[in-house]
Amino acid sequence: MQKRTLGSSGLEVSALGLGCMGMSFSYGPPKDKLEMIALIRTAVERGINFFDTAEVYGPYTNEELVGEALAPLRDQVIIATKFGFDTSVDPRAMKGVGPVLNSRPEHIREVAEASLRRLRTDVIDLFYQHRVDPHVPIEEVAGAVKELIKEGKVRHFGLSEAGVQTVRRAHAVQPVSAVQNEYSLWFRRPEEGLLRTLEELGIGLVPYSPLGKGFLTGAMNEKSTFDATDFRSSLPRFTPQALKANQALVDLLGRIATEKNSTPARVALAWLLAQKPWIVPIPGTTRLDRLEENIGAVEVELTSDDLGKIDTAAELIKVHGERYPEKLEQLTGR
Repeated sequence: MQKRTLGSSGLEVSALGLGCMGMSFSYGPPKDKLEMIALIRTAVERGINFFDTAEVYGPYTNEELVGEALAPLRDQVIIATKFGFDTSVDPRAMKGVGPVLNSRPEHIREVAEASLRRLRTDVIDLFYQHRVDPHVPIEEVAGAVKELIKEGKVRHFGLSEAGVQTVRRAHAVQPVSAVQNEYSLWFRRPEEGLLRTLEELGIGLVPYSPLGKGFLTGAMNEKSTFDATDFRSSLPRFTPQALKANQALVDLLGRIATEKNSTPARVALAWLLAQKPWIVPIPGTTRLDRLEENIGAVEVELTSDDLGKIDTAAELIKVHGERYPEKLEQLTGR
């Protein structure tokens, strides 16, 4: 597995990470714990050393899973987790006011201490603010993480779904090593100023949902259905009408994949890897065959002509459906 460095922070990770959320939360019922532990450890064997979780996934159960899986391998891996939600409130509340945020400095410290215990470690490698809290100045958030870094409880500071000005203000207090935002061929908002800012400041980008929450793999179509426990059942982009309209993007990936003797998922990931050398996607999966398919993306070589062809074709495809319901979308880009 190739390695990449997230910006100028010196945080070196595998070119692909593994998003662990779906093993416990959001994509249907929790998966079998022993099977997921085996999958995480197989990922390490295959060269992945960058694992992503959060206290809110479950809540708590995903951190516990990742901690148990990686405890025997702790010196070989980089673990990222997140703070920023009030987990005393159901994190899946998507109606009414939506999820409740809490990034008060005292709460950040409480989350860090609890995450350290669940992850079975004495240091969090990368600690993200999960969503920007408009009620707490970002300078106070950065200052709280800075103290944790001084104490040796955290190594690197990250932000998730933050706007450009928030990134700049946080970085001025405590250098930001990575920003985690959704980014893929069917969600390209980071190209509207964020990528340029990250390059200027020397900050890495960690795209989540790099396969469009599974859509870009080509494994679903307009007839696909989602269990009520599957987050996608509430997303406008996963209605039958939107899935049908967006099929053109999967067809594009399929054509490139045929030329490369590859798969749509690998081409989608390879496209992301080709954008910048400091971009590290974290596709999630609960299946070994998908894990191995994703890892194969690092071997897919897209030439400048290939990239130009993809971009030209993608510009003609209008993506249908918002990515989140309004209340959740309001939590992003602040």
